[in-house]
Amino acid sequence: MDSSTVDAVIRGLKRAGVSTVCYLPDSLFKELYPALDADPDIRTIQVTNEGEGAAICGGIFLSGKRAALIMENSGLRASVEPLARMGLGAGIPVIMLMSYRGELGENNWWAVPHGITMEPILEALRIPYRIVREEDHIERAICDAFEWSYAAYHHSAVALGGGLVR
Repeated sequence: MDSSTVDAVIRGLKRAGVSTVCYLPDSLFKELYPALDADPDIRTIQVTNEGEGAAICGGIFLSGKRAALIMENSGLRASVEPLARMGLGAGIPVIMLMSYRGELGENNWWAVPHGITMEPILEALRIPYRIVREEDHIERAICDAFEWSYAAYHHSAVALGGGLVR
């Protein structure tokens, strides 16, 4: 991930009013995490699994602040239950920023299922999403996700793919 891509993500988060980011580190976003940790305007919380991150983000929403869950798209499978309860049951939105593992061009056999399952899971949970493959679309996608989620009281997701993360 280029430094300009990292900067675009952080600009998007700040423009969307994010005060806290929960993340479970993955290798595709490895340049993003230290930059987030160093940013004085964003509090970071490293989580042990993505479901925990979703729950923390939901709690932050209830406190009146904005949080984002940053993870590899494989984490979507690990967070289905808390996402279903909060989004479909309680109207507590979680906005996710994911690296898109397993899309065309992936060269790791173990990551292919991440790409195969991501979109069907998002659709099953009725989570609108945007796949971003161009750096100049990152900031707008993050802001759009927050605007929609806070209007709809439901989750949304942005997946960064292609050359942005590989």
